[in-house]
Amino acid sequence: MTASASAARQLFGTDGIRAVAGEPPLDPTTIFAVGLALAHTLRRDTDHPAVILGRDTRESSTWIAATLAAGLRAAGARVESAGIVPTPAVAFLARNHRFHAGVVVSASHNPWQDNGIKLFGADGFKLPDPVELAMEEEILHHAAQPGTRSVALDPAYQLPLEDNPDFQADYIQFLIDSVPGLKLHGLRMVVDCANGAAAAIAPELFRRLNANHSSHITLLNTTPNGRNINAGCGALHPEYVAAETQRLGATLGLTFDGDADRCMLAGAHNNVLNGDTILLAAARDLKSRGLLTGDVVVATTMSNMGLEAALKRSGIRMVRAPVGDRYVLQQMHRHKAALGGEQSGHILLPHLATTGDGLLTALVILDLIARTGQSIDQLTADLRVFPQVIVNVMVREKRPLESIPAVAASIRAAEEDLKDSGRVVIRYSGTEALARVMIEAESEASMQRHADAIADAIRHELGV
Repeated sequence: MTASASAARQLFGTDGIRAVAGEPPLDPTTIFAVGLALAHTLRRDTDHPAVILGRDTRESSTWIAATLAAGLRAAGARVESAGIVPTPAVAFLARNHRFHAGVVVSASHNPWQDNGIKLFGADGFKLPDPVELAMEEEILHHAAQPGTRSVALDPAYQLPLEDNPDFQADYIQFLIDSVPGLKLHGLRMVVDCANGAAAAIAPELFRRLNANHSSHITLLNTTPNGRNINAGCGALHPEYVAAETQRLGATLGLTFDGDADRCMLAGAHNNVLNGDTILLAAARDLKSRGLLTGDVVVATTMSNMGLEAALKRSGIRMVRAPVGDRYVLQQMHRHKAALGGEQSGHILLPHLATTGDGLLTALVILDLIARTGQSIDQLTADLRVFPQVIVNVMVREKRPLESIPAVAASIRAAEEDLKDSGRVVIRYSGTEALARVMIEAESEASMQRHADAIADAIRHELGV
């Protein structure tokens, strides 16, 4: 299966705008233009648009948020700041506090040098593709104007953002209310906050959930310095929390990415449990309680064949969507599904939230463990994971892979050889200059041979 780049998009990827902070399209001029374009878009429906801003812990997030706010204010919008909060907190706050839009400054799991801008509508959902594409035209137009840069850097517009801690408190209360009656009796667990947005929320959240001190909770990576976000920790490096879970004698590890919209788990035996494991446990629980609409779960092309087999044994059908939580959500709407998600740990529970929420996912799993008295290892012991390899190839451009004869031939050879005993998924990253080669097969030797062959072909034709 191949994926080609969308020629229409110049700024927005599958999850907003993302780049090296300070460089186009995250230079002050373009960021200011994003604020202008968003405010102008909102003013088509209201004369007095209000926008809620949130950010992660990168050292660039503060000035990017201030520049965005300057553009928004210059076009007549009112701006309030929630400070450092997870991406899903902004989605919740936009809807709950009746803002006309929410903006998150974060590059999620990327290294500290990168940053990004994610946009949510008043309903708490990410802005639709057509709206983002229309905004692109205006952003590029404003950014090309000679006067925009001087205005973007004008101190008169750079008013300081005053963070309102009440927004953090509202989000914490929402999390607690989402899983009523959750008890953490006698649980030993490790929580890795990735020196990211979760570090601003998790300590107070788990303090309140463990008010009777009956559980032993170890919090890790809660001291961000602007440059240590995702550095050897968090959901991008789940082996870290897995090792710490075993070392500390805990039965569960939780780890989040930089903006805390994804969650990964660790079992008691230094084992990483990704989003597929979470989907299996949550799907079975929802089905047992009559809450799994249509007995269907939406995953992505990257989810393991073992998940599909385990769900089938439980009488649950799995539908695959392209990678990206917005595409998972589209399929969920189509199938009226109550659960969806990605192997990377983005889990969608539309009866609770409008977007993936790592902290909420963690609480749902903790509630399941508390109600059943079983560990996450026990709940998913029958999940047989097919060997899988993912090779990332840096590319200088994103040409349609099927149009490159050598690449197309290597993909066909893999598909013909593996047939029913494996899967081939080749796609471009929506947020980075990468081609991702994923091969899944019963035979590890075949898997690695085909992955290397396809990656070499891409590297030869498109490599940096």
